[in-house]
Amino acid sequence: MKTYGYARCSTNEDKQDINRQIRELKAAGADEVIFEYEHGDAKVKKNLHMLLETATEGDTIITLEVSRLSRSTHQLCEIINTIKEKRLRLVI
Repeated sequence: MKTYGYARCSTNEDKQDINRQIRELKAAGADEVIFEYEHGDAKVKKNLHMLLETATEGDTIITLEVSRLSRSTHQLCEIINTIKEKRLRLVI
């Protein structure tokens, strides 16, 4: 079983520093941190999608805030359903 961290910022690295999230996720026990620069409402977050495809039953996904996963309630529900179907653990 593996613990993944997921970090996201809305704008590119010139405007927002994602390193704080990465440090906190590692401190929380993430073996590997997946991050991306993408707006919270974006329909496709490539790295989040890749993480959900890669993670296997029993793995844990850590994120610092619900808003890092999505700013859309509908999209958040879809992500949570995927996590439940794959029998993953989500820690926020």
